[in-house]
Amino acid sequence: MTMRKDKDPPRKQPTLKTIATKLGLGVTTVSRALKDGPELSLETRRSVQQTARELGYRINRAGLRLRTGKTNIISLVLDTEEQIGSFVSEMIFGITEGLTGTPYHLIVTPYSRLADALEPIRYLVETGSVDGIIISRIEPDDERVHYMIEHDMPFVTHGRTAGLQHAYQDFDNEAFARIGVERLAELGRKRIALLAPPAGLAFFNHMRQGFLKGLADHGLQEVPFDFVTNDDSMEEIGRAIRDLLRQPVSPDGIVSGAGGASGTGGSTFALIAGLEEAGLVLGRDIDIVAKQLFTSLPLFRKQIHVVHEDVRDTGRALAKALIGAIDGKPISELQNLVVPTQVISPAPYPFWVFDPGI
Repeated sequence: MTMRKDKDPPRKQPTLKTIATKLGLGVTTVSRALKDGPELSLETRRSVQQTARELGYRINRAGLRLRTGKTNIISLVLDTEEQIGSFVSEMIFGITEGLTGTPYHLIVTPYSRLADALEPIRYLVETGSVDGIIISRIEPDDERVHYMIEHDMPFVTHGRTAGLQHAYQDFDNEAFARIGVERLAELGRKRIALLAPPAGLAFFNHMRQGFLKGLADHGLQEVPFDFVTNDDSMEEIGRAIRDLLRQPVSPDGIVSGAGGASGTGGSTFALIAGLEEAGLVLGRDIDIVAKQLFTSLPLFRKQIHVVHEDVRDTGRALAKALIGAIDGKPISELQNLVVPTQVISPAPYPFWVFDPGI
């Protein structure tokens, strides 16, 4: 009697030798080609990589770690309250592009800002799960930075601490706030409010310094707006600005520091909703300078003045800096501050863009 097979036998995973045999190459050549080794011809590298994809080849990371002590994995440690689809997506796209042509792969390690932010770092370091780590939401004296320095874990931060020496990629929020106030002064505004990030974050200090310097340089008055931050919900921000604008001393200009956690403009749109509810018209009664990921933001409201932060490029730079840290490059070569110099004026109004304010 013939036995019926219920299942096909498990398919054997292809190895470097499998690829080498198929192409008539040496195993060492295949290994170098998969790492995109420049010493090999482009034709050879492409042939090996294509064959590896067709065969479903995957690096045996357990074996790699035994042989080299490395995993070829880096982790982006991510606050779960960041909104996928904008800031985070752009960051991940950039990091992935920055890793192209290298042996490194990206994983995302989530955490909640309501829990212990050090816990995911401690896990990655203690288990040896990765070769390097990227973190954001940096505090002036960040315990995660202290921990990774003490444990010799290569890392890079999106933002700067106050005095610790480490690799970082940062946007100059002091310069952003200063040129934002300067633009409002040019528009004739006199009373300025700042929608800032939470006070516990390092870039809050930078932004406040630039804001206050801008006010002093142009003789403008601050209207305090510190009972909400750009981490708050759109509803909370909208109500807060509406109530502020109904006070006897109200702002006629606002610097909006980022678009909330997502960076897409949520906080800025909440400001606009609140000022309209208060009966004001953007561009006539009040002006806004916003820091945003997308230069296209003025298309949604033609009156918005924008300072652009290229988060995808930031991701690429973070990947490059982290690989440098893994390779042991001097920290001084792994620190970069992007200084904005331009406020983008509102674009000519396209006839096809919907604006509920008209």
